[in-house]
Amino acid sequence: MKKVAIYARVSTIDKGQNLDTQILPLKEYAERRGWEIYRIYCDQMSGSKESRPALNELMLNAHQRKFDVVLCFRFDRMGRSTKMMVDTLKKFKDWGISFVSYQEQIDTSSIIGETIYTIISAFAQLERSIIQERVVSGLNRVRNEGKVLGRKKPILINRIYLN
Repeated sequence: MKKVAIYARVSTIDKGQNLDTQILPLKEYAERRGWEIYRIYCDQMSGSKESRPALNELMLNAHQRKFDVVLCFRFDRMGRSTKMMVDTLKKFKDWGISFVSYQEQIDTSSIIGETIYTIISAFAQLERSIIQERVVSGLNRVRNEGKVLGRKKPILINRIYLN
């Protein structure tokens, strides 16, 4: 029986994102495949950050070969950088671990799955770049309108000392 590590990530909770919407179908998928769930790893931060606590632990456990498969809801849950995602896939391959994306139904144990993973990684990075471009554009527009960004300056209160 194969052991599977499940990885889930949401960027922010306040956008209505929920780890359970990823974890529940992944658990069912693993069960249907007859895989034993080794552990579920969860991060609540941007995929653009390469250092994420749960992902770091997953990579350490993968290097120790504590499981055979990494199961993720979507490719972009692993990260937004093509280089990071391709490097991660290479490490998995070197360690004899397959990567499966639930939503895209891609299994990197095949050459086709590995190629598709690389292509989808490039699109994930493109999406991240577009988001960054929009943010910078929006900030520039607001600055050009003369609006002040950031927190409001605190109101200074002069202290009066009575003798």
